[in-house]
Amino acid sequence: MGQEETGRVRRRAVLIGGGAAVAGAAALGWDELRRLWWRLPGTEKRRVEGELDHAGAVWTAAARANWRRADRPDDFGIDRVVIHVVQGSYATALRVFKNPGHGAATHYVVGKEGRVAQMIRELDVAFHAGNREMNERSIGIEHEGFVDRPKDFTPAMYAASARLTADICARYGIPIDREHIIGHVEVEGTDHTDPGPHWDWDRYMELVRRAATSPGPSGSPSPASAAARRPGAS
Repeated sequence: MGQEETGRVRRRAVLIGGGAAVAGAAALGWDELRRLWWRLPGTEKRRVEGELDHAGAVWTAAARANWRRADRPDDFGIDRVVIHVVQGSYATALRVFKNPGHGAATHYVVGKEGRVAQMIRELDVAFHAGNREMNERSIGIEHEGFVDRPKDFTPAMYAASARLTADICARYGIPIDREHIIGHVEVEGTDHTDPGPHWDWDRYMELVRRAATSPGPSGSPSPASAAARRPGAS
């Protein structure tokens, strides 16, 4: 086969391949194609090992089996924060989320003393809610303690968690209300009861609103404050 014929065959193959891609896109749906596009070589967001999304956290990685690589919010929009209670200590939460056999982990863990660990990047999907759709659209925050021990929910924990939630809401334009900030028990299909009857939602939501409107360290409005002033935030 001559060079010119080879070129024609190659051009024909490109055209056929292009037609197949268009047909495939139509069958797949543009929304689904958009979700998959980031996986092509050279299109994934830059990642840095140990990089934090929340400045008040320390990085300690969850096992790779407990989360799914994604490119949120480009492939899945983020519009929920899910509050969990671990039924154990801060150290217990870190240990089980580092265990690949556990099959679950949250993006963050908050301790009684106000410590915050980030275990999964927010752009990735954590297996935390027991519901695939909710996992894809939410960020999970685990808290040290037991649902039947109100003393476990300390002022330091509430304050640190509220700052974290306000920060998340600022980044993604999530309204600060109980429709968008929910407990694990409120996730459809779950058999969990956390954060339980002793979690003070009124107190917590007020702290989140205060954190969202408080000035940053330099005295200028914080990112959370700017988000709180957006239409739809309350």
